[in-house]
Amino acid sequence: MAGAAALRRAARSAVRKLANAPAPSRAIVLPERLLSSQASPEHRPRPGVSASELGQYPPERIRNFSIIAHVDHGKSTLADRLLELTGTIQKGHGAQYLDKLQVEKERGITVKAQTATMFYKHTVENPESHGTDTSSYLLNLIDTPGHVDFSYEVSRSLAACQGALLVVDAAQGVQAQTIANFYLAFESNLSIIPVINKIDQPTADPDNVKAQLKRLFDIDPSEALLTSAKTGQGLSQVLPAVIERIPCPPGNCDSPVRMLLLDSYYDEYKGVICHVAIVDGAMRKGDKISSAATGRTYEVFDVGIMHPELTPTGVLYTGQVGYVITGMRSTKEARIGDTLHQAKTIVEPLPGFKPVRHMVFSGVYPADGSDFEALSHAIEKLTCNDASVSVTKETSTALGMGFRCGFLGLLHMDVFHQRLEQEYGAQVISTIPTVPYIFEYGDESKVQIENPAALNFNAGKRITACWEPTVIATIIIPSEYVGPVIMLCSERRGEQQEYTFIDANRALLKYRLPLREIIVDFYNELKSITSGYATFDYEDSEYQKSDLVKMDILLNGQPVDAMATIIHNQKAQKVGRELVDKLKKFIERQMFEITIQAAIGSKVIARETLSAMRKNVLAKCYGGDITRKKKLLEKQKEGKKRMKRVGSVDIPQEAFHELLKVSSSK
Repeated sequence: MAGAAALRRAARSAVRKLANAPAPSRAIVLPERLLSSQASPEHRPRPGVSASELGQYPPERIRNFSIIAHVDHGKSTLADRLLELTGTIQKGHGAQYLDKLQVEKERGITVKAQTATMFYKHTVENPESHGTDTSSYLLNLIDTPGHVDFSYEVSRSLAACQGALLVVDAAQGVQAQTIANFYLAFESNLSIIPVINKIDQPTADPDNVKAQLKRLFDIDPSEALLTSAKTGQGLSQVLPAVIERIPCPPGNCDSPVRMLLLDSYYDEYKGVICHVAIVDGAMRKGDKISSAATGRTYEVFDVGIMHPELTPTGVLYTGQVGYVITGMRSTKEARIGDTLHQAKTIVEPLPGFKPVRHMVFSGVYPADGSDFEALSHAIEKLTCNDASVSVTKETSTALGMGFRCGFLGLLHMDVFHQRLEQEYGAQVISTIPTVPYIFEYGDESKVQIENPAALNFNAGKRITACWEPTVIATIIIPSEYVGPVIMLCSERRGEQQEYTFIDANRALLKYRLPLREIIVDFYNELKSITSGYATFDYEDSEYQKSDLVKMDILLNGQPVDAMATIIHNQKAQKVGRELVDKLKKFIERQMFEITIQAAIGSKVIARETLSAMRKNVLAKCYGGDITRKKKLLEKQKEGKKRMKRVGSVDIPQEAFHELLKVSSSK
């Protein structure tokens, strides 16, 4: 006992010493190699940013801008170089600093938009004093995704900006998503600075790219900046151009605080962390703020900037972009596009964003039925960090309890599944992806169907019409591949809208295509027939009337609801044959015969039979009367009939993956 008491006294003494010890210095010691022109002393990383320091930046000395580009044109690398140039991060941190998710690092793509605050000293000539004036600016950089599936992330990011760097590869030139991102920024009335990147490449042709920018977007070629994010060439002109050519954020510093909620994600220790753009006024730690959407009131527990990680400042002023922690426990409380404002004041809500439109739906089930609770917990956590996924519970007779999830596209769905497995260890089975259809009954009532199993043609109502969603696809290809691409689009029921030449070697095609025809392998096939040179982007269009049917897969006469699909009538028979053929290869043989059928209503359009495993019941019969052998065979036959009535067929996970590849691509 005496020994234990001595230990407790020693522990208390150690705690008191630690409590009275001076706080360790948080200053960052930079290596000598960073003290160069690219990381000058005034741009060294700082240990923190105080409220008084942040208050020295009125809206006139703030610039909010994003970087938009086609996939792999170098926007994340350019973001890295700008962070290094301003001393926000040190060199040698690793590539793509703002791509923080494991899936982003593995795939080399940006999935989530990320914000970083930089401090930069800009020097300009003063004609009156014949000298120079140097001012410090606060720059908020937002790195955005490039893939079409994440255009919702881009639109949210652009709402907080007044300008954008439009990055174009000097060798590849303008691509499909370059066009899409340009018009997103143009419709948001942003100042656009063209940046022609990768000029160090042997095949770079910046003059040709300037001509493309002039022809497609009416951008003055003299406005383009020539850079190489890899070597650092030309980077010194980027931030001065941002300061001189992008306007400062509008807003009233004296008004009650009003801010736009840009994004939110969940942290296990801090709760919901909201990314906000302050439009009017200032927000301080301890303030009470209200949500215009929900009417709930919260206290501000923490507020700060991303520099580049969460850096508490205690305050955010007009025009600044940062984060706020209010004690929200669910991201459902943090509605993207909501207006947060000072409590007990009446303000006009900000325009916000268009509501997210889910275009691909798929069932997600645990590979092991007993893991439903674990999967539910994993999906709940992941959707806290990805507000653009819709989730509803559903039950399948074949797969048990699961979820019907809505995604923005196939890559979005694939990334969601990969994050489930990597970040939460969940093993899932996905059903065939489908798109939202609209069906009209004889009584003129309409219903939107996202799960084919929910559509019942024999429910006493006659279906008189059906509509399917379409997209306007933009395809840019070398001119020698125009013929095969036109044939591919025709096979996918496409309708040509535009056919022009960007330059002597490349053509631009626009097609209206049914969304279902492109949601799985259209892009892969397009890349295949164009030797990888095609670029593809699409935007949502209206619904169009179509001849659609529901196709069921039957095993021994019993429909498998997880394999039901809605398909165009002309393609039903071909797809049905391929589906039953695939299933025959992946379903294991049983002691009874298995009949695999594809049917539209009561009409069977394709069939395969998986023969039964048969025991040799005559093995012990060495001669004797033939009637004894017949008796044994009849007994076996009756037993197999009985097993077929009561036996169940297990469908392996591989079968669902193969069906995903076949049915969704036709």
